[in-house]
Amino acid sequence: MGVQGLASLLENHQRMYRDVEFRMSRLIIDGSNFNYQLYFSSGLDQNHGGEYAAYETLIQRFVSTLRTCGISPYVVLDGGSDPTDRKLETVTQRAEERIRKANDAAVNGGNHNILPMMTKRVLVQTLTRLEVPVAQTYEEADREIAALAAEWKCPVLSNDSDFYIFGLPAGLLPITHFLWEDVRKKGSYSYIPAKRFYTSSFCIYFNIQPQLLPTFAILSGNDYVKLQGTIWAQFAPADCEKSRRLEGLIHWLKNFHQPQEALEAAQRLMGAPAKVLESLSEELKEYQLLPSSLKDFFIHGKAPVPAVEKGVIPDWTQLPLTQARLPGDVLDILVLKRLNLSIAVEHQCLFSSNLTSRPLRQVMYGLLLGGGASTQVVERDRDGLQLTFVPVKPTTSGVSQQVQLSSLHEVEPAVRLQILLEALGVKEELLSLLPPQLRLPVAVTCCWMKRARPPPAQDLLKALLLSMNAGDTLRQKKGLQAEGQRRHKKADVGVAHAFNQWQVCLKDGIHLNQLLGFPLPEPEVARLYQGTLVHHLVHGMRMGQKLRLKTNQVQKKVYLDMLSVVLQFHSSEASQPSQTQIDKPRSRSPQDKLTANLKRLFLLSEDEDTDDELNHVTTVEEELQLDEELVVRTRFRTKDRRNRCNRLELARKQECRGRDIC
Repeated sequence: MGVQGLASLLENHQRMYRDVEFRMSRLIIDGSNFNYQLYFSSGLDQNHGGEYAAYETLIQRFVSTLRTCGISPYVVLDGGSDPTDRKLETVTQRAEERIRKANDAAVNGGNHNILPMMTKRVLVQTLTRLEVPVAQTYEEADREIAALAAEWKCPVLSNDSDFYIFGLPAGLLPITHFLWEDVRKKGSYSYIPAKRFYTSSFCIYFNIQPQLLPTFAILSGNDYVKLQGTIWAQFAPADCEKSRRLEGLIHWLKNFHQPQEALEAAQRLMGAPAKVLESLSEELKEYQLLPSSLKDFFIHGKAPVPAVEKGVIPDWTQLPLTQARLPGDVLDILVLKRLNLSIAVEHQCLFSSNLTSRPLRQVMYGLLLGGGASTQVVERDRDGLQLTFVPVKPTTSGVSQQVQLSSLHEVEPAVRLQILLEALGVKEELLSLLPPQLRLPVAVTCCWMKRARPPPAQDLLKALLLSMNAGDTLRQKKGLQAEGQRRHKKADVGVAHAFNQWQVCLKDGIHLNQLLGFPLPEPEVARLYQGTLVHHLVHGMRMGQKLRLKTNQVQKKVYLDMLSVVLQFHSSEASQPSQTQIDKPRSRSPQDKLTANLKRLFLLSEDEDTDDELNHVTTVEEELQLDEELVVRTRFRTKDRRNRCNRLELARKQECRGRDIC
């Protein structure tokens, strides 16, 4: 929910915090807030698509530190959106702001706090591997976190200002003051220096009644309540220089003892109609804690019952949803028939990368909702710098139209695999030579090669596959260490857009695989993509540099197998004309013109030997030297490369961001 300005107010009055040596305790972690705070505070790169291996290492260090101090973490994540839509205005405003920041990051570089799209999955995968209990709620997690902390009498770790309002018996540990990287020893035990906040300290400090804290929260304006025209600053003490609005509200509330009388007085002060009072009174209930629904899950593994009409969320999905083995997107699709898509760092003149993976989402919509004539899901995305809401129809074709959601988990694994591969456009036999953990990412890469616009160049493909297969070795190479010093620099616009399209294909491919009950093993995202690394590799190839690394025969074979699969797929796709092409000559459509313009824009022209490379892997084999050094290089056209970023406005005028790629 969020209380606007409260964190700043408390930073101005730090005497309310208590210094603690935190150890030997349960700890409820606000997973969604923690995900943002940990990634952003780490200084990891945000502009090249994410540093997932480094983020995984950071999470591992955090968990190891907790366990060293005898702390037992329980992580609770947000699931679906608020079904009442009371927060819709706030969510929309934040999305619009993220679009502007993402464009600024693409144009100018810098740190704009745009969270890479796969960080939540990296967090869940890492915590699961480390056997840290994780739960995902059906809606926002704040009340569930507070209820569980109240029952277990343990603190909450979060920077969400709402936890300053809930009456938590063991208090709140703000992430900002949780110095987990500064573990200290006292005698035989270790502890984490931290500051703890209690609502009682706040009330004593400001001389306000504890029962008025929720009233303070809603009158100050939170994510659900927007009060216009009320100037609380007029009630602030004369000597108050900072946070005058909130201190004025606190000073005004000292005249009251009960929430209702304060709300009635506020209504009169605002000159608001009676319905405003009703709305404010209803909002007070958001801070009333109910019995925890997660306690049984953490102790007995029993999923909570969702607070929606029975049958909307099928029984069989409830446990994997709570385990975060199904994405929260499933809840928004089922309950709201709406989906908020990721906002990536990309130039406003380029179409949203989410368009590339829309066919995958349409298959998921079909499995979840069926294919009725009036059925649709509204996707929130961007068009240029504008937030858009686009109705998208589900897809039900092939094998997928023969299954029902209620019994999807009972469908034969071979059938579920066929649905997944049909959506990705890849045949099972093509993947048979690959290790199981690479089959889904390689299938996703084939899908990306087919659907991305402009079509990805060979240097992009090779950099991506090298990162998947030999990323750990490459990251340790001398010459790549300085990459960390270039964090938050501006990325190449075309390269970033191409890899964004790959990431959304990966994300939606993983989600579809989860819904189908994992017919393919879920890959470890932290092993698949390292933003600054793949950008560095592409840049090196285009500059004609040789990147040498010691590899073993297994790594060489896996790299060649992956490249062979993708090139075979690409070759077969290129050699199979559509029925339209067979029936009549194809005219030059606006789509064709757009693709041509985008190709000129990013100059993704291939070398003269590209056609041969599509049919043979001999060129790649020549790159594997006898001294077991892998040499990856490609030629490029210097003059064209120099011009590729000068034509962004041309692409804009050709309406690249609005074309239908489905």
